[in-house]
Amino acid sequence: MKRLVLDYFFVCTGLAVMVAYHTWLVYRVVKHPSKTVMGINAINRRIWVRVMMEDAPKNGVLAVQTLRNNIMASTLLASMAIMLSSVIAIMMSNGGARPARVIYGDTSELGFSIKYFSILVCFLLAFLLNVQSIRYYSHASILISVPMKKIPSPVHLTAEYVGKIVNRGSHFWSLGLRAFYFSFPLFLWIFGPIPMFLCCLLLVFLLFFLDLTFEFDSSSGGLDDQDEADLTPSYV
Repeated sequence: MKRLVLDYFFVCTGLAVMVAYHTWLVYRVVKHPSKTVMGINAINRRIWVRVMMEDAPKNGVLAVQTLRNNIMASTLLASMAIMLSSVIAIMMSNGGARPARVIYGDTSELGFSIKYFSILVCFLLAFLLNVQSIRYYSHASILISVPMKKIPSPVHLTAEYVGKIVNRGSHFWSLGLRAFYFSFPLFLWIFGPIPMFLCCLLLVFLLFFLDLTFEFDSSSGGLDDQDEADLTPSYV
């Protein structure tokens, strides 16, 4: 019974820390994009798309090559995710390989099944998110090379629309990468709830410095609050 209480407490607390941090991060990205890496990258991707589409015949090769590199990165992550999902599924079908020593954790058959299934869900989610990223990047690689000024189109194509497509592909790629991050605490959960909880704290600590930036503020010539308000509705 005490081991179950440890699992309930540490696992739920660790997951709550991860969810709380990402909820706060989404708020920062939406309300103050110039203070987050994702927001700054999204704003500058829109600018890059606009520059590429101003002279599509000249910049088309560069734009398509850049997007193809992103497709290759998403393809690599998607391949890794589906491969790891297959490995976890095989381990579950064979009863699962238990560690030699579990640290104060639930050792029941149901407990191990839940742990392996949670890891499997993470990898499947990472696969689906990266597939969506490939989808948006593939669409953008065609749209970004359309010569808008030379060929009239019945549907007016704008750089803002293509920028949103590129940003959506990047957002799906970032979410797929987050699914890989989430798999680390779940993997350590196999060895007990305490390693899983400590991994959640360490992961949030590291992600805080990877997700936020303090170099683009109003005092250093960055965006002020009004500029952020103007850019927020259209940067995603």
